[in-house]
Amino acid sequence: MGIALDRATRRYGDGRVLVGGSPRRVLRLSAPGAAAVDALQAGEATTPVVLALGRQLIDAGLAHPEPATPRFAPSVTVVIPVRDRAPELDRCLTTLGPRGRRNGRRGRFEVLVVDDGSSDAAAIRAVCAWHGTGLLRLPRSEGPAAARNAALAWVSSELVAFLDSDCVAPANWVAELSGYFDDPRVGAVAPRVRSLVGRGFVGRYAAARSPLDMGERPCAVAPGNVVSYVPTAALVVRRAALGEGFDPALRYGEDVDLVWRLSDGGWRVRYVPAVEVDHEDPEDWRTLLRRRWAYGSSAGPLAERHGARLAPVVLQPAATVAAALLLTRRPGAAALVTLARSGWMAHRLRSSGVPVRWAGPWTLQTLARTLDGLARTGTILAAPALLTGMLVPSRVRTPLVLLAVGSGAASWWREGRGHDLDPLRWTLASWLDDAAYGAGVWSGSVRSRTPWAVLPAVGGSGELRRAWSVAAERVGALRDRAPAVGRRLAAARRGFGAVRRGLRRVP
Repeated sequence: MGIALDRATRRYGDGRVLVGGSPRRVLRLSAPGAAAVDALQAGEATTPVVLALGRQLIDAGLAHPEPATPRFAPSVTVVIPVRDRAPELDRCLTTLGPRGRRNGRRGRFEVLVVDDGSSDAAAIRAVCAWHGTGLLRLPRSEGPAAARNAALAWVSSELVAFLDSDCVAPANWVAELSGYFDDPRVGAVAPRVRSLVGRGFVGRYAAARSPLDMGERPCAVAPGNVVSYVPTAALVVRRAALGEGFDPALRYGEDVDLVWRLSDGGWRVRYVPAVEVDHEDPEDWRTLLRRRWAYGSSAGPLAERHGARLAPVVLQPAATVAAALLLTRRPGAAALVTLARSGWMAHRLRSSGVPVRWAGPWTLQTLARTLDGLARTGTILAAPALLTGMLVPSRVRTPLVLLAVGSGAASWWREGRGHDLDPLRWTLASWLDDAAYGAGVWSGSVRSRTPWAVLPAVGGSGELRRAWSVAAERVGALRDRAPAVGRRLAAARRGFGAVRRGLRRVP
């Protein structure tokens, strides 16, 4: 398996300094190390030391694996959970091809459909019989996580490919991804999930801003990376890595939980956008916003399991200070903080052998990301308060409005302009979308009694991160005390009521 450097990775100093990854890092190499990188790119790596360097580059996000076509394709079972979507299931199975279709050069894949308590079980049974696929029926609907787990008890293949019934996948999608499993550390590989472009503004907006589309750049998937999770709408997983499977208590967010548990278990998860699977999104506002709310409601239960990984935004100290100064109309002070940060970075780059000309652009890039993250967090978690002005002092009201408009315009430039959507309606729609998702986040967090999904995380130095983690853990500990505090308040109320009733009896 060869490697290809990420398109954002740069080499300096005769190829002995690599810069890139997420978060951005600098890797200094010896002369033999630089030669080893050349050998890896040419697919000529032979020694364990060179292969270990390749793994290090891949894990750091500086490079991506380029697997060859496997000589012996692994056995695969495609698992499709479905509930009352017989026409969509028929379309999905049609694109997969006939049962036993070849997976790569050797081996075949089987298809197992799990009926998650459909009201019209006969329609699902007829579709499966027509396509010659296996069918497993659950007596009542238990959610996609439980449906997939039920299928795992019947799966003996090396790989399991999960596919939603409203997806349209090319027949060779599993074969294209199976080569990545030549690396024994890889536990899961995900294709890019693109939305089928619907009719009208809502359909085109949903396709452009689909939460299932992780973008066009390949990367490693792990908490804190640019792509921190991948959806199970289309996902190929090593059966040995699945363990007990999905958490059936999660109606939504079970894919995030699975990917993070795989990462915690030492498995590598890859995102491969070169392979695409189409997915159907809502075409009316009611369905779209209800789905966004449902996705947001998973934040609380996930925060119970994974803590600060659910933070809505990661704040870099210097960039956050500069952003706060800009929002409070102190541009001069913000410029001083930004220049100081840029000077410090230039000193670090010079000592690392990286051209200092990148210090300024990288500092401004971090500031822009921080401003965009603050704007998104505001529209997601504080939209009603911002609209009514409850939490907005008059001094910062105008900068906040400009920030929100600028963030919407930036997202239109990145995502919406290619779908022939005008920026004004896009910005208004994105605010409504964020507000629906944020309502779900608050609902899930209140029900789970956890603050992690609404508290920001702090980046930067290790000391700052540790101090913030300690403070956040103390806030989170209040959740465990809530039942005891509630019981004490109830007892105090009862005692007060008894005293009041007793006083009324006194002549």
